[in-house]
Amino acid sequence: MRFTEALASQAAMVLTKQRLISELEKMFESLIQLIATAIDDKSPYTGGHCRRVPELTSLIAEAAHNSQSDYLKNFQLSNADRYQLNVAGWLHDCGKLTTPEYVVDKATKLETIYDRLETVETRFEALKRDAEIKHLKDQINALQQGKTIEPQNCNQAQEKLIDDLNFIKKSNTGSEFMRPEAQERIKEIAQRTWVKSGKELPFLSADEILNLNISRGTLTNPERDIIQQHISTTISMLDKINFPKHLQNEPEYACAHHERMNGKGYPNHLTREQMSIPARAMAIADIFEALTAADRPYKESKKLSEALFILKKMKEDNHIDPDIYDAFIQEKVYLKYAQKFLEDSQIDIT
Repeated sequence: MRFTEALASQAAMVLTKQRLISELEKMFESLIQLIATAIDDKSPYTGGHCRRVPELTSLIAEAAHNSQSDYLKNFQLSNADRYQLNVAGWLHDCGKLTTPEYVVDKATKLETIYDRLETVETRFEALKRDAEIKHLKDQINALQQGKTIEPQNCNQAQEKLIDDLNFIKKSNTGSEFMRPEAQERIKEIAQRTWVKSGKELPFLSADEILNLNISRGTLTNPERDIIQQHISTTISMLDKINFPKHLQNEPEYACAHHERMNGKGYPNHLTREQMSIPARAMAIADIFEALTAADRPYKESKKLSEALFILKKMKEDNHIDPDIYDAFIQEKVYLKYAQKFLEDSQIDIT
C-alpha cells in the first residue's frame, strides 16, 4: 500500500506538472496572438496579415516536407517543428508595434497624417480664380477703351491648370514607374507661385516635390527605412525572450522573411545557405500574402495568375528559394490558400 501510495503521489505530481506546462503554453500562444492582433488592428489596411502568414507558411513547409526533389527529400517536419514554425509566423512582424501608422498606411505619395492632395487642389483653385479675375479686369479695361477681349486666353490657362492637376492626381497614386520626363514636369509645375493672404508662395514645397517624384510606390527613402526598421525591432524584441530549448529557432524563422537568396535582402543580407528551409518558406509566404492581399492602401490585390507570374520572376532573379517555390507550385499551395482567403474574382487559374 505504501508503495502504491508513493506511485500515486508521483503520478499526481507529473499530471500537475503537465497541466501547468499546458497552461503556460496556452498563455504563451494567447500572448503572441494578442501581439499579432494588436498589429493588425493598428492598421485597417493590414488587418489579416499576421493571421494569414502563419497559415500560409505552414502550407508551404508541408509542401516542402512532401517534396521528392533531390534538394528537399531529406527535409522532414516533426510536430515540434510545426509548432515552432507556427509560433514564428505569429511573431514575424511583432516589430511593427513601433512603426508609425502614417508610414504603414501611406496610400498615396502626398499622404502624411492627412492627404495633402486636397491642399494642392486648393492652390489650383486659387490659380484658376486668379486667372479668371485677371481676365475680367482686362475685359473691363478693354470695354472702357471701347474694345473687346476674346475669352480664348483665359480658357487656355484654365485648361492648362486642369491638365496639370489631373497629372498630379495620377502621379500621386504611385501605381506605376515614374519616368524622368514626368518627374521634370512636376518640377516645372512647382515653379509656379500662388498668393495667400497677399503673400506670394511657392506652388509646391520641397517635401511635396520629393514625394510626388517618388519613382516607385508611395514611400520616400527615409519612410522605406522606417518600414524596414520593423525587422530590426523584431530581432531586438525576440532577443529579449528566453525561449526554451524546443523554441530556440524562433528568432531565425521569424526574422528572415525579407532576406533574399542572393544576399540582397535585409536586415542581415543573408544568402540561401545561411537560412533554414522554414525561414525561406516564410519569406515566400510573406511575399505571396502581400501580392494577393485585398487590404493594402497603396495597391490593388493581384489575381492568382499575376501573383504567380511575379513569384516566378522572383525565383528566376534569385530572390526566393527555387526548390521551395517548385514545391509550392507542384502541391498547388496557392490554390489551397486562395480557396480560403481570396475573393472568387482573384482565382483565375486552378
